Amino acid sequence: MQLVIYGVIVLGVLGAVFGAILAFASEIFYVKVDPKQEEIRECLAGANCGGCGFPGCDGYAAAVARGEAPVNKCVAAGPEAAAKIAEIMGVSAGEVEKMVAFVPCSGTDGHASKRFNYKGPRNCQAAMLFGGKSNKDCRFACIGLGNCETACQFGAMSIVDGIAKVDREKCVGCGACVDACPKKIVKLVPYDQHVLVACSSCDKGAAVMKICDEGCIGCMKCQRECPADAIAIKDNLARIDVSKCVQCGHCSDICPRHIIKVQN
Repeated sequence: MQLVIYGVIVLGVLGAVFGAILAFASEIFYVKVDPKQEEIRECLAGANCGGCGFPGCDGYAAAVARGEAPVNKCVAAGPEAAAKIAEIMGVSAGEVEKMVAFVPCSGTDGHASKRFNYKGPRNCQAAMLFGGKSNKDCRFACIGLGNCETACQFGAMSIVDGIAKVDREKCVGCGACVDACPKKIVKLVPYDQHVLVACSSCDKGAAVMKICDEGCIGCMKCQRECPADAIAIKDNLARIDVSKCVQCGHCSDICPRHIIKVQN
């Protein structure tokens, strides 16, 4: 019994000694954190999405506190957070154009022909390793196996009829889906730009017509009839100059392939 009591006493003394050593070490090696950094961190979304270009929310908060980063880079938290951070730092937040993800592809199941029926892991990169650039005959097409959907922390991406779709109201423009797409199809576009070309193919029209019912064929009808001279055909694909586009939707109405979309 005495051995047990002695053992307990020894363990207690050792615990107290080591505790004192750790407390002393924590004081010696303590790194002071700028109070502003903690205040800024509280304003952020906490998603660690990387949309700010820094390694997580802590990294961004530290950079802002040091004056090395703009106060309005947390796209997930939005303009309200930017205003609060600007107040903490004593600067102006400035205006930030809201961006959202967009997938320029209309090659849904039944409209885009497939090179093979992929049965492996639901991963776009795996499908590319298995069969080249795409599981579809169009080498520019969305593979549609959901890397972007998995990467999105806000539930804004989903796979519908074999291609990725974006919920513009849920999207915060963090760019995680852009980074996750192995084909780099997903783009960030201005939220206020509603007229967009839902195709990425740069193949000639005759080739496109053989493999996709809805791909751009570069017919130039939209370019000729755009009242704002905002559309040009480049590399066989219609491209919209958003700085000129008045978003009248006329190009969408006249497109024979219905690939110029008016987003809600």
